[in-house]
Amino acid sequence: MKIINNNFHLTYCSNIHPGETWVEVFANLQKYIPELKSRLSPTEPFGIGLRLADIAAKELLANNQLAQFKEWLTQQDLYVFTLNGFPYGGFHRQVVKDQVYAPDWSTQERLDYTLNLTQILATLLPKGLDGGISTLPLSYKPWWVKDEATRDSVIKKSCLNLASVVENTIRIWEQTGTLLHIDLEPEPDGLIENTSEVIDFFENWLLPIGGNYLSQKLNIEQSLAETKLLEHIRLCYDTCHFSVEYEEPNSVFRRLAAAGIKIGKIQISAAIQVKIPPEVEKRSLIVERLRPFAESTYLHQVIEHRTDGTLYHYPDLVTALPHLEQSLAQEWRTHFHVPIFIRDYQILQSTQDDIATVLHLLQTNHACSHLEIETYTWDVLPPEMKIDLLTSIEREYDWILKELRKNSESKNYSIS
Repeated sequence: MKIINNNFHLTYCSNIHPGETWVEVFANLQKYIPELKSRLSPTEPFGIGLRLADIAAKELLANNQLAQFKEWLTQQDLYVFTLNGFPYGGFHRQVVKDQVYAPDWSTQERLDYTLNLTQILATLLPKGLDGGISTLPLSYKPWWVKDEATRDSVIKKSCLNLASVVENTIRIWEQTGTLLHIDLEPEPDGLIENTSEVIDFFENWLLPIGGNYLSQKLNIEQSLAETKLLEHIRLCYDTCHFSVEYEEPNSVFRRLAAAGIKIGKIQISAAIQVKIPPEVEKRSLIVERLRPFAESTYLHQVIEHRTDGTLYHYPDLVTALPHLEQSLAQEWRTHFHVPIFIRDYQILQSTQDDIATVLHLLQTNHACSHLEIETYTWDVLPPEMKIDLLTSIEREYDWILKELRKNSESKNYSIS
């Protein structure tokens, strides 16, 4: 849905629905999207954040299915403006954990998959809109932490593959006027996971290596090649991920802008946040409250803020919990996407305040126009937090729209 005057486009990511084949994906869209549109945007076009696994992308490009899907979108008054190209394969009802990063950006499989996504988005994107494809932060850091030479090789190959995608998106722009960008999504334990690592990657890897590739391929100056990279490679700012890293939104926005790095998409999600008391008995209660979130499907990285100001990383909540009672932490933040409309539940909290801060910042600096709700954990939430899925999604929209209205009351903005 479009939020008029600020030119925001708000959607939710369809990765919350199980299904890897195109038949399964389309069945979920038919089941949920028209009903949500009738509740949230009955008279105006309704946007879709589409998640396609590799198999679904290949199937959609075959047998005229993409044209048929585009016709269905038109009939239903729907539009696609962003794709989630992070998970390559299975994402629900199976153990995912660190395999969500495979294949990584050093591989031909990741390159081919993303090229298919660019073809799909270029076909579906309405005229006058730019389109983004969010993707993984190159690879998974723990795979390479003990082998610096291999890590550097992975980063270099990733730069070349990303530049190859940009070569394609430049061609699409020149032929059709459609602007596509690939949006790298930092997260805890990603090969690039915070603002400093993002800036380092762009300045010391992507621009020199990718710029040289484009310069030779397109026969243009290195400086122009780097400008094109900064237009077509952007950042996906996931509010949960940056909160887990204890990064202040205003600082992140300011530092990215100073480095010339654009934000292509804001993924709106909340992490688990808990203040750690000194008493062991109270810590034991927190352990028991967190235990249902230590589930076996996804990685739930934990970063603790210690009393001396340092940060300490645990690769997963299940491995972190045994350390809580004796930890030096004063706070834990956990990469578990909890419902964004809940701030406090029992002795835990969420990082909802950071979402509100980001939405407020966007009212004035216009750093990004694409907003995507990304609470994908409904299936694995503790039972007491589960409600009807349609109602859950609607409540997420309602909370965001309320925040946007609150921020713009005096500006006469309207939402359709």
